[in-house]
Amino acid sequence: MDAEILFERRGAAGLVTLNRPKALNAVSHAMVLALRAQLEAWANDDAVTRVIVTGAGERAFSAGGDIRALYDLGIAGRHQEALQFWADEYPLNALIKSYRKPYIALIDGIAMGGGIGVSVHGSHRVAGDRCSFAMPEVGIGFFPDVGATWFLPRMPGELGAYCALTGERFNAADGVACGLATHRVSSARFPKLVEALTGTVSVDAVLAAFAEPAGEGPVMAHKTAIDRLFKGDSVEGILCALDREATSESADAEWAGKTAATINAKSPTSLKVALAQVRRGATYDFAACMRAEFRIVSRIIHDKDFYEGVRAVIVDKDNKPRWNPAVLADVSDAEVERHFAPLEGGDLALP
Repeated sequence: MDAEILFERRGAAGLVTLNRPKALNAVSHAMVLALRAQLEAWANDDAVTRVIVTGAGERAFSAGGDIRALYDLGIAGRHQEALQFWADEYPLNALIKSYRKPYIALIDGIAMGGGIGVSVHGSHRVAGDRCSFAMPEVGIGFFPDVGATWFLPRMPGELGAYCALTGERFNAADGVACGLATHRVSSARFPKLVEALTGTVSVDAVLAAFAEPAGEGPVMAHKTAIDRLFKGDSVEGILCALDREATSESADAEWAGKTAATINAKSPTSLKVALAQVRRGATYDFAACMRAEFRIVSRIIHDKDFYEGVRAVIVDKDNKPRWNPAVLADVSDAEVERHFAPLEGGDLALP
């Protein structure tokens, strides 16, 4: 039970438990490798007809990748070792996206970054009461990865741009409305749901029997404003629209002011890269999205903002990052384009 990730055959199901509750089930490199190997084995096992993924403990499904470990490698100058994590993680995301059997993520608690990468690409995503989705990477000088270039542009309206630029949390109702989750089930029923899913009744039929109305979440309450204010192709333009709204007499004025302040606290470089991802990803297939992300991460691990962001939020926890460049105007189009340029060594190989 001390293993970081647990695998079990239960009835017709392969059961995966992300087992680092004290670390909010953050996904380590070893977990990435073990999960891929087990999924490949179950794909060829006729006795396993579906895969169920859960997180240990009550606080998190998975709060992301093991960012502290990657920070430590980068600070030590071991960039290639750090890069190998993403070189293995992104093919795992692609494997889940193309998995031939139902892949059911039971998400109760925090699901961020790498945790979304091992859930949102599955065929079925069930949101419990404590569910909290977010892609907060721009707040640590990173970028929305693990396939976000694919799923953010495919959220309704401008919700993807909003998610990428603010890092705000989506609750269970918001998660269903924007497509991060496919079903809403109360947390108290999760044990019985797991039991039912390990049988031979079809996954769709089981989930239909357990599903509840999702309701409306706080993000969706502002969807009309989000669609209107986040439709631009420049971060500066979106901020101008929010600032105008904040000084208006509209019902969304206070929300717009808070939203602008939230965005202004993020890494300027990360913000521009993230918005470019959302706009470009709308026309990419999934493989192109993952290749683009590997190009971006191959550059970001050599940039200062990632290490400064992790220092401020995770290491020193002073929450006072000193971004470089410090303002959006100093992040040129050429600098953004540099992150998407082909790699000298060739693109990431995907399954």
